[in-house]
Amino acid sequence: MKTITTFASARRAGAASLVSLAGALVGAGTLLIHVPAAAQQPSSAASREPISIVKEFLENTSPEKVGPAAKRLVAPDATYVSLNFSNPELKKIEPWAGTSKGPEGFSSTFARVATYWKIEDFTVSEMFGSGENVAVFGKFTYRSVAVGTSFTSPFSILAKVKDGKIVYFQFLEDTYASAASFRQSGSWTVKTDPKAPAFKVGKTD
Repeated sequence: MKTITTFASARRAGAASLVSLAGALVGAGTLLIHVPAAAQQPSSAASREPISIVKEFLENTSPEKVGPAAKRLVAPDATYVSLNFSNPELKKIEPWAGTSKGPEGFSSTFARVATYWKIEDFTVSEMFGSGENVAVFGKFTYRSVAVGTSFTSPFSILAKVKDGKIVYFQFLEDTYASAASFRQSGSWTVKTDPKAPAFKVGKTD
Protein backbone atom coordinates (compact mmCIF):
# COMPACT_ATOMS: atom_id res chain seq x y z
CA MET A 1 0.00 0.00 0.00
CA LYS A 2 1.29 3.44 -0.88
CA THR A 3 0.93 6.63 1.13
CA ILE A 4 0.47 9.86 -0.80
CA THR A 5 0.50 13.22 0.94
CA THR A 6 -0.35 16.49 -0.80
CA PHE A 7 -0.20 20.05 0.49
CA ALA A 8 -2.37 23.10 -0.19
CA SER A 9 -1.36 26.68 0.55
CA ALA A 10 -4.36 28.97 0.82
CA ARG A 11 -2.46 32.23 0.51
CA ARG A 12 -5.29 34.70 0.38
CA ALA A 13 -7.68 32.77 2.59
CA GLY A 14 -5.70 33.47 5.77
CA ALA A 15 -4.31 31.19 8.46
CA ALA A 16 -7.68 29.56 9.10
CA SER A 17 -7.62 28.08 5.58
CA LEU A 18 -4.15 26.56 5.63
CA VAL A 19 -4.63 22.85 5.01
CA SER A 20 -2.84 19.59 4.32
CA LEU A 21 -4.65 17.92 1.44
CA ALA A 22 -4.24 14.20 0.71
CA GLY A 23 -5.81 11.38 -1.21
CA ALA A 24 -7.29 13.27 -4.17
CA LEU A 25 -8.00 10.88 -7.05
CA VAL A 26 -6.36 7.95 -5.32
CA GLY A 27 -7.98 4.70 -6.30
CA ALA A 28 -6.11 2.56 -3.80
CA GLY A 29 -3.66 2.99 -0.96
CA THR A 30 -3.40 4.42 2.52
CA LEU A 31 -4.38 8.06 2.77
CA LEU A 32 -2.66 10.38 5.21
CA ILE A 33 -4.71 13.48 5.92
CA HIS A 34 -3.83 16.13 8.47
CA VAL A 35 -6.01 19.19 8.99
CA PRO A 36 -4.75 21.62 11.66
CA ALA A 37 -7.27 22.59 14.32
CA ALA A 38 -7.21 26.16 13.04
CA ALA A 39 -8.54 24.99 9.69
CA GLN A 40 -11.67 23.38 11.09
CA GLN A 41 -14.91 24.93 9.84
CA PRO A 42 -18.45 25.10 11.28
CA SER A 43 -20.55 21.99 10.71
CA SER A 44 -23.22 23.82 8.70
CA ALA A 45 -22.23 23.53 5.04
CA ALA A 46 -23.96 26.79 4.09
CA SER A 47 -21.88 28.73 6.66
CA ARG A 48 -18.52 27.32 5.60
CA GLU A 49 -15.99 29.08 3.42
CA PRO A 50 -15.99 27.94 -0.26
CA ILE A 51 -12.34 26.89 0.01
CA SER A 52 -13.20 24.39 2.77
CA ILE A 53 -15.98 22.85 0.64
CA VAL A 54 -13.63 22.32 -2.30
CA LYS A 55 -10.91 21.00 0.01
CA GLU A 56 -13.29 18.47 1.51
CA PHE A 57 -14.39 17.29 -1.91
CA LEU A 58 -10.79 16.79 -3.08
CA GLU A 59 -10.02 14.84 0.10
CA ASN A 60 -12.80 12.39 -0.78
CA THR A 61 -12.32 11.59 -4.47
CA SER A 62 -11.19 7.98 -4.15
CA PRO A 63 -13.72 5.59 -5.81
CA GLU A 64 -15.30 4.43 -2.56
CA LYS A 65 -15.75 7.98 -1.21
CA VAL A 66 -16.48 10.21 -4.18
CA GLY A 67 -20.15 9.22 -4.60
CA PRO A 68 -21.23 10.21 -1.08
CA ALA A 69 -18.97 13.29 -1.20
CA ALA A 70 -20.53 14.48 -4.45
CA LYS A 71 -24.04 14.04 -3.07
CA ARG A 72 -23.07 15.95 0.05
CA LEU A 73 -21.06 18.78 -1.49
CA VAL A 74 -22.25 19.23 -5.09
CA ALA A 75 -25.43 21.05 -6.13
CA PRO A 76 -28.01 19.02 -8.11
CA ASP A 77 -27.59 21.29 -11.15
CA ALA A 78 -23.82 21.81 -10.85
CA THR A 79 -21.71 21.98 -14.01
CA TYR A 80 -18.52 19.95 -14.37
CA VAL A 81 -16.19 20.92 -17.23
CA SER A 82 -13.57 18.23 -17.60
CA LEU A 83 -10.63 19.15 -19.84
CA ASN A 84 -12.75 20.97 -22.46
CA PHE A 85 -16.32 22.03 -23.18
CA SER A 86 -16.81 19.42 -25.92
CA ASN A 87 -14.34 17.34 -27.92
CA PRO A 88 -15.82 14.14 -29.43
CA GLU A 89 -12.44 12.70 -30.42
CA LEU A 90 -10.92 13.16 -26.97
CA LYS A 91 -14.11 11.80 -25.40
CA LYS A 92 -13.52 8.49 -27.21
CA ILE A 93 -10.18 8.23 -25.39
CA GLU A 94 -11.21 9.80 -22.08
CA PRO A 95 -15.00 9.31 -21.72
CA TRP A 96 -15.30 11.87 -18.91
CA ALA A 97 -14.06 14.71 -21.14
CA GLY A 98 -16.52 17.51 -21.83
CA THR A 99 -19.37 19.08 -19.88
CA SER A 100 -21.60 17.15 -17.49
CA LYS A 101 -24.23 18.02 -14.89
CA GLY A 102 -24.98 17.15 -11.29
CA PRO A 103 -23.22 15.07 -8.62
CA GLU A 104 -23.10 12.00 -10.90
CA GLY A 105 -20.92 13.89 -13.37
CA PHE A 106 -18.41 14.54 -10.60
CA SER A 107 -18.39 11.05 -9.09
CA SER A 108 -18.27 9.15 -12.38
CA THR A 109 -15.35 11.25 -13.61
CA PHE A 110 -13.13 10.63 -10.60
CA ALA A 111 -14.09 6.96 -10.38
CA ARG A 112 -13.19 6.30 -14.04
CA VAL A 113 -9.94 8.24 -13.80
CA ALA A 114 -8.86 5.91 -10.96
CA THR A 115 -9.79 2.92 -13.14
CA TYR A 116 -7.91 4.05 -16.26
CA TRP A 117 -4.75 5.16 -14.46
CA LYS A 118 -2.71 4.27 -11.40
CA ILE A 119 -2.31 7.48 -9.41
CA GLU A 120 1.38 7.71 -8.53
CA ASP A 121 1.30 11.29 -7.29
CA PHE A 122 -1.24 14.11 -6.96
CA THR A 123 0.11 17.27 -5.32
CA VAL A 124 -1.75 20.49 -4.64
CA SER A 125 0.73 23.37 -4.49
CA GLU A 126 -1.60 26.37 -4.27
CA MET A 127 -5.21 26.78 -3.14
CA PHE A 128 -6.90 30.10 -2.54
CA GLY A 129 -10.31 31.71 -2.74
CA SER A 130 -12.07 35.00 -3.38
CA GLY A 131 -15.77 35.18 -2.63
CA GLU A 132 -17.53 32.19 -4.18
CA ASN A 133 -14.50 31.36 -6.35
CA VAL A 134 -11.77 28.85 -5.47
CA ALA A 135 -8.60 28.23 -7.47
CA VAL A 136 -6.42 25.12 -7.11
CA PHE A 137 -3.08 24.46 -8.80
CA GLY A 138 -0.68 21.53 -8.70
CA LYS A 139 0.72 18.57 -10.58
CA PHE A 140 0.17 14.83 -10.83
CA THR A 141 1.81 11.69 -12.19
CA TYR A 142 -0.42 8.94 -13.59
CA ARG A 143 0.43 5.58 -15.15
CA SER A 144 -2.05 4.07 -17.60
CA VAL A 145 -3.26 0.66 -16.45
CA ALA A 146 -3.78 -0.76 -19.96
CA VAL A 147 -0.49 0.37 -21.55
CA GLY A 148 1.79 1.16 -18.61
CA THR A 149 2.87 4.60 -19.86
CA SER A 150 3.35 7.27 -17.21
CA PHE A 151 3.23 11.05 -17.55
CA THR A 152 3.41 14.11 -15.32
CA SER A 153 1.09 17.04 -15.89
CA PRO A 154 0.28 20.35 -14.25
CA PHE A 155 -3.38 20.86 -13.39
CA SER A 156 -5.67 23.71 -12.47
CA ILE A 157 -9.17 23.83 -11.02
CA LEU A 158 -11.65 26.69 -11.01
CA ALA A 159 -14.55 26.03 -8.65
CA LYS A 160 -17.56 28.09 -7.60
CA VAL A 161 -19.44 27.46 -4.35
CA LYS A 162 -22.85 28.85 -3.39
CA ASP A 163 -24.78 28.09 -0.19
CA GLY A 164 -22.30 25.39 0.80
CA LYS A 165 -22.48 23.49 -2.52
CA ILE A 166 -20.15 23.33 -5.50
CA VAL A 167 -22.04 24.74 -8.49
CA TYR A 168 -19.19 24.86 -11.03
CA PHE A 169 -15.97 22.87 -11.35
CA GLN A 170 -13.51 23.16 -14.24
CA PHE A 171 -10.51 20.81 -14.33
CA LEU A 172 -7.68 21.37 -16.82
CA GLU A 173 -4.55 19.29 -17.49
CA ASP A 174 -2.09 18.44 -20.29
CA THR A 175 -4.54 16.44 -22.41
CA TYR A 176 -1.93 15.69 -25.08
CA ALA A 177 0.13 13.85 -22.47
CA SER A 178 -2.84 12.15 -20.81
CA ALA A 179 -4.31 10.87 -24.09
CA ALA A 180 -0.87 9.78 -25.30
CA SER A 181 -0.47 7.60 -22.21
CA PHE A 182 -3.01 5.21 -23.80
CA ARG A 183 -1.29 5.06 -27.21
CA GLN A 184 -0.03 1.62 -28.19
CA SER A 185 1.29 2.55 -31.65
CA GLY A 186 0.96 5.08 -34.44
CA SER A 187 2.25 8.57 -35.21
CA TRP A 188 1.03 11.87 -36.63
CA THR A 189 2.51 13.82 -39.48
CA VAL A 190 2.13 17.46 -38.46
CA LYS A 191 3.07 20.81 -39.94
CA THR A 192 3.22 23.69 -37.48
CA ASP A 193 5.54 26.32 -38.98
CA PRO A 194 4.34 27.35 -42.47
CA LYS A 195 7.96 27.86 -43.50
CA ALA A 196 9.27 24.53 -42.12
CA PRO A 197 8.77 20.95 -43.35
CA ALA A 198 6.26 18.57 -41.76
CA PHE A 199 7.49 16.12 -39.14
CA LYS A 200 6.28 13.06 -37.25
CA VAL A 201 5.36 12.77 -33.59
CA GLY A 202 4.35 9.72 -31.61
CA LYS A 203 5.35 6.10 -31.88
CA THR A 204 6.81 5.19 -35.24
CA ASP A 205 7.25 1.43 -34.63
